[in-house]
Amino acid sequence: MNRKEIEEIRNRVACETVLETSGFAIDVKESSRRAQKFRRGSEIIIVTHDGRGWFDPLSDAKGDVFSLVALLDHVGFAEAASRVAAHRGSCPPPSTWKKTMSKSPRASVLTRWEQRKRPEPGSEVWKYLCWTRGLPFSVVREAAREGALREGPYGSMWAAHVNDDGAVTGWEERGPDWRGFSTGGSKILFRLGSSDATRLCVTEAAIDAMSLAAFEGLRDSSLYLSTGGGWAPATEAAVRKLAARPGVVLVAATDANSQGETFAGRLRDIADEVGCDWLRLTPPAEDWNDVLKAREEGKTMRAGRGGLPHARQPHQG
Repeated sequence: MNRKEIEEIRNRVACETVLETSGFAIDVKESSRRAQKFRRGSEIIIVTHDGRGWFDPLSDAKGDVFSLVALLDHVGFAEAASRVAAHRGSCPPPSTWKKTMSKSPRASVLTRWEQRKRPEPGSEVWKYLCWTRGLPFSVVREAAREGALREGPYGSMWAAHVNDDGAVTGWEERGPDWRGFSTGGSKILFRLGSSDATRLCVTEAAIDAMSLAAFEGLRDSSLYLSTGGGWAPATEAAVRKLAARPGVVLVAATDANSQGETFAGRLRDIADEVGCDWLRLTPPAEDWNDVLKAREEGKTMRAGRGGLPHARQPHQG
């Protein structure tokens, strides 16, 4: 197979096709337009670059469709290329799914952020966060006051990721029918709370960070953080810099699943390297927002029976 044939196959066969024929299924809840998550048991593969690339969030493995087949089938490149080529007949031509590039330049990340309003009581995103996601008004109000939230299109939430200087580098996008990350933006950290806090609670989503803050009543000594579901070098550098400050406790409040445990392990490695204390805080459900919504539903049921609702403390794992 010559170079031209290899390139033609690489451009025609998407990683999604290989995964679907290997027993993987897409996780719609955890997928976005630019990053699709596929699961097969405990295995996870994230597909990127319009199906041309992939990476394993639980290891350093990544590459193109050929390296994906080589990984899944435990074969060398030549055999992997042959197996990928066999998929050509079942794939649509690239023009039907290749991303169409905009002819006009996109406004800068900061300009797009500043053009959006902060959430206000009664707005669509306020209803989404407080009613659909179960966040208390006090937490949403504080996040909006700190400048961490904006109203995206169609009632979606934009939650800012910022660098060490507080400059917005991108944002998590969440809504009733949409999840993703800002086009052209960079994941670093979503931050809620005091910048000089000594208790650093790291979650995987801004809504989980705000949910944990709701459980704990926005503790004065805590900074609630989100990696946005990723682990970019800039994210690790930012966490490391925060953890290196005197008297810090690094709290791994990531999800109660294999990816969450992997991220927790990375946080523990950072804590060991910089010499700070470390704690694993595991949500009783898969993530903190699931637990928060269950608590709010429980309050409603108890109130309906005439009982008095009471706060439930987060479980420490």
